[in-house]
Amino acid sequence: MTVRARWVGFLALVVAGISAATIMRLSASLTLALSLASPDAARWLAPFSATVVREEVSIGVGARALAADLYRPPKPAGALVLVHGLSRDGRRQPDLERLAHLLAGRGQLVLVPQFEGMAAFKLGGSEVADVRAAVEHVRRFEPRVGIAGLSFGAGPALLAAAELSDVRLVGVFGGYADLRNVIAFITTGVHTWAGQRHVQRQEEYNRWKLLSLLVPFVDDGRDRAALTAIAERRLADPAYDTGPLESDLGQEGEAMLALVLNRREEAVTALIGALPPRARQGLARLSALGAIPQVRGRLLIAHGTADPSIPYTESLRLAAAAPTPPRVLILKGFHHTGPQSAWAALTGGLGDGLGLVALLNDLLSQP
Repeated sequence: MTVRARWVGFLALVVAGISAATIMRLSASLTLALSLASPDAARWLAPFSATVVREEVSIGVGARALAADLYRPPKPAGALVLVHGLSRDGRRQPDLERLAHLLAGRGQLVLVPQFEGMAAFKLGGSEVADVRAAVEHVRRFEPRVGIAGLSFGAGPALLAAAELSDVRLVGVFGGYADLRNVIAFITTGVHTWAGQRHVQRQEEYNRWKLLSLLVPFVDDGRDRAALTAIAERRLADPAYDTGPLESDLGQEGEAMLALVLNRREEAVTALIGALPPRARQGLARLSALGAIPQVRGRLLIAHGTADPSIPYTESLRLAAAAPTPPRVLILKGFHHTGPQSAWAALTGGLGDGLGLVALLNDLLSQP
């Protein structure tokens, strides 16, 4: 028997040993990867997706109502709660809408809540309770539930998953482990891991998103209002002169602004230490690293090396803290939560393409 014949025989045995369900899931994972990489591919592959119906729902969280979009496939094979990050569009951010449609088209019942705080570039603390309520809501329709958090939404997703014993999987895409490390990265461009120091050019826009994120932790009402105005003006126009607003700041406001404007790596720790106690407590409470050992579902972690908002080393920290080794995918062709260009996620490197398909296969599979 020739070498070629032996290989053909071996492959035939492998294929024969793969169940039809596995082949169908791998096919769904491949088409999902292609669709994520390119909207053009998504349109071409649309006939291979199930028909999806989106409906608006309202979820009770104590005395509050949480708005959400529910994407229904004809026959759900599982459910996912998607937690968006800092985005003015919230649950209707176009890439997030497309992701929800694509996942639902491959058989997932997808619930995307509207986190008003994060839509306003703020983390207030109610997000964890909102994620828990969203999971309980979708469980009425499908008991097999997973949570996927994107960007700054990854923290609340992980913290909620640590409190829910029966979440089947948790996906973290462009997420963070410790907000103090993210602050250091946004202000100085420096991030570290395993004794290695990395420096990446920072975007000034992120500096003002950070200020907006920190404002809710300021106790002084006048400082809070002034910092909010500074952040909004700088986000709209980074060159805007906010000097008059800055001159009226009190001690809390000055400490917060000094941290955001800092560019020196060695000053970060002291500047965080000078923040109001509630701010330091909030940063610790919303950091997800300590919650990882309590997450019981399968953990999937992905991050782009070119991410300008959260360094990929934060995902490596999350993975190292997990009691069971998670699937970790560090993508060279991705920036924050998407490909750098239409086909970068698949053609930028074979490892990216194969890794993305494997990750999506895990996301679509049941335990």
